[in-house]
Amino acid sequence: MKLYPTNLEEKIDFDKIKELIREECTSTLGADFVKKVSFSRDRTLLTKLLAQTDEFRQILVSGESFPSSNFINIYPYLDKAKIEGTFLFEDEFHEIRLGLQTLSGCVAFFYRFEEEYPQLHQLLGMVEADLPLESSIGRVLDDKGKVKNNASQELNLIRTQLAYEESRIRKVLEQIYRSVKAQGFTPEDASVTIRGGRMVIPVLAEYKKRIKGFIHDESATGQTVYLEPAEVLDINNEIKDLEYMERREVQKILTRLTDELRGYIPVLRRAFYFLGMVDFIRAKAKFALKINGVNPEMARVREMSWQKARHPLLEMALRQQRKAIVPVSLSLDPNHRLLVISGPNAGGKSVTLKTVALVQYMYQCGLLVPMEPNSTCAVFDQFFIDIGDEQNIENDLSTYSSHLMNMKHFTLHASKKTLFFIDEFGTGTEPQFGGAIAEAILTALNKSGAYGIVTTHYGNLKQLASKSPGMVNGAMRYDVDKLEPLYELEIGKPGSSFAFEIAGKIGIAKEIILHAKAQVGETRVKYDKLLLKVESEKNKYESLLSEIERKDRLLNQRLQEYNSLKTTLDEQRKAILNEAKAQANVLLEEANKKIEHTIRSIKETQADKRATREARKELDAHKAAIKPEKQQSAPPKTIRIVEGEISPGDQVRVKDNGALAEVLEIKGKQVSILIGDLKSNVKLNRLEKISNTSLKKEKKAIERRISYDTQSKMVNFSPNLDIRGKRGEEVLPLIQNFIDEGYMLGMNDLKIIHGKGDGILRGLTRNFISKMAAVAGFSDEHADRGGSGITLVQLKS
Repeated sequence: MKLYPTNLEEKIDFDKIKELIREECTSTLGADFVKKVSFSRDRTLLTKLLAQTDEFRQILVSGESFPSSNFINIYPYLDKAKIEGTFLFEDEFHEIRLGLQTLSGCVAFFYRFEEEYPQLHQLLGMVEADLPLESSIGRVLDDKGKVKNNASQELNLIRTQLAYEESRIRKVLEQIYRSVKAQGFTPEDASVTIRGGRMVIPVLAEYKKRIKGFIHDESATGQTVYLEPAEVLDINNEIKDLEYMERREVQKILTRLTDELRGYIPVLRRAFYFLGMVDFIRAKAKFALKINGVNPEMARVREMSWQKARHPLLEMALRQQRKAIVPVSLSLDPNHRLLVISGPNAGGKSVTLKTVALVQYMYQCGLLVPMEPNSTCAVFDQFFIDIGDEQNIENDLSTYSSHLMNMKHFTLHASKKTLFFIDEFGTGTEPQFGGAIAEAILTALNKSGAYGIVTTHYGNLKQLASKSPGMVNGAMRYDVDKLEPLYELEIGKPGSSFAFEIAGKIGIAKEIILHAKAQVGETRVKYDKLLLKVESEKNKYESLLSEIERKDRLLNQRLQEYNSLKTTLDEQRKAILNEAKAQANVLLEEANKKIEHTIRSIKETQADKRATREARKELDAHKAAIKPEKQQSAPPKTIRIVEGEISPGDQVRVKDNGALAEVLEIKGKQVSILIGDLKSNVKLNRLEKISNTSLKKEKKAIERRISYDTQSKMVNFSPNLDIRGKRGEEVLPLIQNFIDEGYMLGMNDLKIIHGKGDGILRGLTRNFISKMAAVAGFSDEHADRGGSGITLVQLKS
C-alpha cells in the first residue's frame, strides 16, 4: 500500500484543495478530471503534469487570448446518437457545434504557440485535425441553433407556403376583427391572437352567437371567448398541415445529420476528452496563481530543500483576516532523513507538519506548490501519516491503540522510498512508557532508511535525534521575552516546551511552579533554562545582525551613488577639457594667422607709421575679440575667514578642496579633524579658521541645493498607480519604479489599482511586491472604496 491510511486526503485537507480546483473548472468535463487526481510516484508523468500546468500559468499571466467558454460535455448526446434510428434535437446539435468551435480555437492556439508551450502542444495528439462535422452542422443550423430554411429544398417550399398562409389568414382575421369591433362585439384593447395553435379573435361572451365560428377558449372571468370564424377554418387547417409537414421534414434533416455524427463518435469522444483536460489544466493553473504556486526542481536523489513553503489553505484564511503567514523552510537529505520537531504547545509544530505533508502530496499529484522557485522537491513511493484521534468504538480501539496500529503498519512497510508524518509522537498513554515505545519505534524507522517528520514533547526523542545518524532536531522558535510563539522552524537544535514560563505568564502561583520544578528535577530544569538562554541570545544577535545588514545595504547604496557621481564628473571634466583644448587650438591658429598678416602688412608698407598704427589697431581688435568675457562677479562668499591661531573645537576649512571640518586635536604641525562622520589627519598649513555663523549659512545653502530635486519630485509624485488593462510584463517595471520613488520620498501608504477581473493582475502585483525590501505589508482596500480591486501598500519607515 503506497498510501496510508485510506482517508489520508481528508486528514491533510487535500479534499479541500480538489474542491477549490473544481470551482475553477468551467464545465463538468474539467470537473470530472479533478475527481481523478491522485498521488503518483512516476517521475516522468509528474514532470509532464507539472510542466503542463506551469505552461498554462504562463498563458494566463501573458494575457494571450485563449478560449474561455463552451467547454461543453457532449457525452450524453453521443450516447443518445449511438442508437440507430434516433436523432438529436436542434439545441443538442447547437451545443455540439459550440463545443467544436471551442475545440478549434484551442487547437489553433497550441499550433500557433508550439515553441512557447511544447507540453500543451503535445496534447494535440489525441485530436483529429479538420473535423468536417462543424461545417455540416453549420449548413443545417443558424447561429441561434434553429434549422435553416434552406437546409433542404422541401423545407424551403414548406416554410414559404406556411409564411404565405399565415399572412393570408392574418389579413382575413384583421378584416373580420375590424368589422365585429365596429359593432362593439370585442373588448377594448384586444387584438388577433392564437389559441390551441390556431389564429382566433376575442369576442365578448354575450355576442358569441352573433358570429359564426368555433370557440377554442375563454378568459378566466368568462367574459371573453376566443373564436375562430368559419371563414378562416380552411386556412387554419392548411396551416396545421403545413406545420406537421415542417416538423416531419426537420426531423428528417436532423436524422440525416445524426447519422453523419454517428460515424464520428469515437473521434468526438477523444476530442472532448482533450477539451476536458485543457479545462482541468487551466483550473490547476488558475489555482496556482491564487496560491503563488511554482514548479520547483525535481531532485534526482531523494533530497528536499524547501524555501518558504506555505500552507495554501491557511494562507488564504489569513489573507482574509489581513494577516501574513509564516513560511516553512526545511531540508531533508540522506544524512538527515528524520526531523524531530519540538517546542511549546500552540507554537506551530502540527501546522508545520501538515504544511509539509499537504505541499508534498500536492506536488506528487502534479500541482504547482506554494514555495520559492529555487526550492528542490523529491519523489517518494509511499506516503504514510498519523495525525489526529483515530479512536474507533466499533473495533474497541482507544486513541493510543489506534496510534500503535498505525505504527505497526509504518514499521512493517517503511523503506528508503517512504515519507511518513507522525504528530505528537508517543502521547496517549503514561509518559514514561509512551516515550520508551516511541523511541524504539523511531529507531526502527530510522533503520529502515525512511524519510519523515515527527512532532513531540518527549525529551528522550530529542536526545535520540541529537546522537543518531540520519536524524536531526528541529525547534519551533519562541520569543522568550514576550513569551509568544514565532511559528518559525529552526533545524539543528531541540526546542523547549516553555511549560514553566507559560504557566507563570498565565498567572499560576509561584509556589505551584516551584513545586512542579522540584518534581521534574534540577537537571531537567537546568536543561530547559539553557535552551531558554540560547533562544534569548539568538533572538538578540539576530536583531543586531539584521540592523548591521540594513546599515551595510545602506552603505553599499551610498557607495554606488558616490562611484556613479564620480564617474559622471570625471567624464564631464574630460569632455570640457577636450572642448577647451579644441577651441584654444582654433583661437591660436587664428591669432597666428592674424599676426603673420600684420607683419606682412608692415613690411609691405615699409614701416609707415600710419599703416603700422592701423595694423596694430586691427591686431588689438582681434585680441579683444578672442579675449574671454569677464565673468559676472561671483556672489560674496558665505564663508568668512577668521584671524588667529587654530585651536581644538574651532571650525576650519581645508584650503585645497574646501571641505568644512571641526578640529579635534593638534600635535605640532599635524591636526586631527572631523569632516562629517569621517576622521582625518592633515597638516596645519592646509587649514584656515572660519566663522561659526558663516558656517551655518553655508550648511543651509548646501541643504537647499541638495533638497531641490526631492521637493520637485514630491510635487509631481502621485500615491496612486493605475495598471488596469496592462499586460503582465508591462506592470512589473511600473510597480518597481512606483514603490522605489514612494520609498525615497518617505511615503507611508500607496495604492495600486488593478481591478478585480480574474484576479490575475492582483496576484501578479502582490506576489511581486511581497518580495520588495521597501514593502512592510499590503492589504485590500475597504469594500466601499474598491475592495480587492485595489491593493493598499504599506512602506517601511
